[in-house]
Amino acid sequence: MTLRTAIGMMSGTSLDGVDIALIRSDGAWRIETGPARTYAYDAAQRDAIRASLGLESGSAAAVAAVTEAHKAALREFLAAEKPEPGGIDWIGFHGQTIFHDPGNGKTVQIGDSAALAQAAGIPAVSDFRAADVRRGGQGAPLAPLYHAALSAGLEKPLAVLNLGGVANVTWIGAGAPGGGVEDTPLLAFDTGPASALLDDWMVRRTGAAFDRDGESAARGTADTGRVGAWLGHPFFRAEPPKSLDRNTFDAAVEDLGTDDGAATLAAFTVQCVARAREWMPKPPRRWLVTGGGRRNGFLMDSLLDALDAPVDPVEAVGWDGDALEAQAFAWLALRVVDGLPTSLPSTTGVFEPTTGGAISRPG
Repeated sequence: MTLRTAIGMMSGTSLDGVDIALIRSDGAWRIETGPARTYAYDAAQRDAIRASLGLESGSAAAVAAVTEAHKAALREFLAAEKPEPGGIDWIGFHGQTIFHDPGNGKTVQIGDSAALAQAAGIPAVSDFRAADVRRGGQGAPLAPLYHAALSAGLEKPLAVLNLGGVANVTWIGAGAPGGGVEDTPLLAFDTGPASALLDDWMVRRTGAAFDRDGESAARGTADTGRVGAWLGHPFFRAEPPKSLDRNTFDAAVEDLGTDDGAATLAAFTVQCVARAREWMPKPPRRWLVTGGGRRNGFLMDSLLDALDAPVDPVEAVGWDGDALEAQAFAWLALRVVDGLPTSLPSTTGVFEPTTGGAISRPG
């Protein structure tokens, strides 16, 4: 398969903004990563999106906010990076998830991919999750196949942990030489909350968007009894693959001080990850951490204590943790165009290897 150039655009459940990354790839093992940038949502956009969280359809204001944020981000990215005219073959447009209930066959990502393709003059692939959910899958996580492709030369078993709004893990085993990416032994699933609960707590208590470097959590004392009660949720007894909505857990800490609440929510994230090991075929030799949570020093130190294995940010092996999800959706767009699987029974629980995505062309 030939190398093509694709731009991935990802908006996470933490509502930070739009991550953009450029890659060249054949949609399989050959991957050349390029520039990547993040463009923050402004306050009005974030408020409009937040008002639609948990709804089965986004408001007109929320859809417009997501679409305009992506169009503006793409314009700025192309102006800054100046790719050759006609040099971008595809856009992988994830959209903003506002509702995720795969048990009832529903997952909703908002944003107008046709408007984005028209504005950019580049065909866009979107709606990556819906086909997976229609075929009995969780619709998430979708980055595991990309993790497998990137990790070809790394020691296995390996765990790639994404600490976004919700945490998910990819367990990667050693595959047979010469197999396709989809032949790699994989298991993937959401482990539990990550940044979403903690970020929301900090916004309510301090107005800050997040707990910078885990400073608040480090000052506090976790309520371990409360964490233990939350771990009794049926989600943790369910066999993977499995996934969560951003708002699945009502982890109330309103009666605690700011620091103790942060420490309790951080401890919940860590214990959720530690519990995830029970489902893995073999213990990972190493954990590589991506997503915004890898910048939280308190979380990273706590994970190292809990996991009994090396825990490193993905930058330790030359990956870009800020760009990884956006890169994944650029790579997945190429697979959609080629009709290759974007999810597997072992990564989402889908009935069979499935190709998701819908294509929007300019004009």
